Amino acid sequence: MDEVADVVIAGGGPVGAALALALCDSGLDVLLLEARENGQRSRDSRPLALSYGSRLILERLGVWDALAPATAIERIHVSQQGGFGRVMLSAAEARLPALGYVVDYAQLHAGLESAVRRRALNYVTGAKVSAIRDAQATASVEFVADDAEKAVTARLVVAADGGALAGVAAARTVDYHQSALVAKVKSELPHGHTAFERFTSGGPLALLPSGDELALIWTAGHDHAQKLGELSADEFLAQLQQQVGGRLGTFTETGVRSLFPLLLRYAASVTQTRTILIGNAAQTLHPVAGQGFNLGLRDAWELAGELMRCTRDVIGNAAMLQAYRARRRIDRSGGIAFTDSLVRLFSNDIMPLRMARGAGLTLLGCMPPVKDFVVRRMTFGARG
Repeated sequence: MDEVADVVIAGGGPVGAALALALCDSGLDVLLLEARENGQRSRDSRPLALSYGSRLILERLGVWDALAPATAIERIHVSQQGGFGRVMLSAAEARLPALGYVVDYAQLHAGLESAVRRRALNYVTGAKVSAIRDAQATASVEFVADDAEKAVTARLVVAADGGALAGVAAARTVDYHQSALVAKVKSELPHGHTAFERFTSGGPLALLPSGDELALIWTAGHDHAQKLGELSADEFLAQLQQQVGGRLGTFTETGVRSLFPLLLRYAASVTQTRTILIGNAAQTLHPVAGQGFNLGLRDAWELAGELMRCTRDVIGNAAMLQAYRARRRIDRSGGIAFTDSLVRLFSNDIMPLRMARGAGLTLLGCMPPVKDFVVRRMTFGARG
């Protein structure tokens, strides 16, 4: 006989775990399925820039303290290589304690998973989902765990794992023909809790404060990124110095370099019959402006609120799905469009566009209300 639950979350990564934690006092029967085996830690070293809005959500989930030490971003310096125009975004000007915080993905995942276990939630590891089947009254999730085929029936299935998207909903994909090179670097001068976003002809380059070091996310075409990853440490640091200039003095050390291909992939609709997609299952974004995880966390938080406003008998029905879809429409579409536009506008070296970008950055720096609007949208999403 199939197991029965109110909500099944397929994907125990940070977004799925956050949803499970948000629902832990709801009275709903929630099952969280995670493909990783018990005790298998994430080795993903990518840095995540959490917005201040995400910090507030993580505090409410009771996991923020477990992420210490998270490095605060107090200022963001935005500029373009080979052109005029720059802007400084400041937490003080925005009347916020910080614009954001930098943590490693693995650190965030471990903190959320620890909270899931501490709350004794219904959490199954080593559960590899093979199918999600929708029906009018219920949905079923088929998975393999402990070398056995199993199934669970639910009023609502939430796909929170990007790997689930292909089998659940039609996806639209934009290949940027770029890779992100990720590494930790050290500089001669302290970062002063300032993040640097540098737009180059090959793509955006970000330096995020991370402890006493800087987390580098360098976007370039696949071949160029591969060559950068193969350079000696001294050659690599010299190339980085050429891109960034002397704002941080001389770059002195670099850690392990990793490459990740970049694309935009998003579901045409975040709802199917008895199924909702959140996080990377709903949209995978380019890392420019650091919006991907923050958008996914808001997906989880808003869905938890929608579920707790429902009576049990309407969970997963057409009206509930439509209400969630409408609630997330502006924030989601705005985040996708904003990120995609930045990549397209700033990943080239066309002179007229370079001049227009410089003028736009200069004007943004001179217009405090517009700066405030941009910061609040990046911090809190469409409801900021």
